[in-house]
Order: sequence, then C-alpha cells, then structure tokens
Amino acid sequence: MVDVRTETVIDRPRAAVAAYAADPANAPEWYANIESVEWRTPPPVAVGSRLAFVAHFLGRRLAYTYEVVELVPGERLVMRTAQGPFPMETAYTWTPEGADRTRMTLRNRGEPSGFARVTAPVMAAAMRRANTRDLARLKELLERRGG
Repeated sequence: MVDVRTETVIDRPRAAVAAYAADPANAPEWYANIESVEWRTPPPVAVGSRLAFVAHFLGRRLAYTYEVVELVPGERLVMRTAQGPFPMETAYTWTPEGADRTRMTLRNRGEPSGFARVTAPVMAAAMRRANTRDLARLKELLERRGG
C-alpha cells in the first residue's frame, strides 16, 4: 500500500483555495507532472464526474480517468481511478486556519499490483517530492493572485 499525505498552509481564504484547486482546468497550472485534463462528463465537478488526465511520472507517460467519488464543496474532494497497474485515490481537503488562511492536504493512496508493487517505496518517495513541489506551486500561485 502506498499512502502519501502532504500539506501546506496558503494565505488565502478556504473558499478561494478550494474553488481553484477543485477545478480540473487548473490542474496543469499547479501540478508539474500533469500535461492535460479533459472532461469525460459535463462540468462542473460533481460526484460521478469523470476526467481524463495525461501525466508524466518517473519518466513514463500515464493516461488515466479519475471519477469523483466524494465532494463536499469547499471542504473535501476525492477522486479514484481503477486503471493500470496502480489504482489510485487522490483526496484534497481544505481546512480554515483563521479567517484568511487555509490548510490544504493532498493525499494519494493506492494498492500497486504486479511490478508496480516492487517499486512502491520508490514511487511513494517520488510522489511525496512531487506533491510537496505541487503544493508549493499552488501556494505561490494563489498568494500571488491575492486579494
């Protein structure tokens, strides 16, 4: 089992952070490894929404479709994919840290199979590094936009 949890505090209100981070159209801007996102169901994001992602990770091109399985607007978003050798769940949570600060938590969990199981510790470490950089980028983008 791979379970990677990273977080950052962003100097922006929870509603602003959640609205930006939960919008799939913004993912390529703040996720270094995500090349594109394409809607497979009509927007906006809702439970049952399906989104096709193309990413590059550990030197490989990955194409997968996430389905939104939980959505509490402004608080929590959970997406899952069952495709490929590494079924994955990605969860975002947003918690207020005072009036204008938000703690965003990004959690990736999955049960690798086959060869991916052997490389799980390496994948977990790479995911932690990538997620830390991505959250730093998100923080920078949102704080620069400020308000």
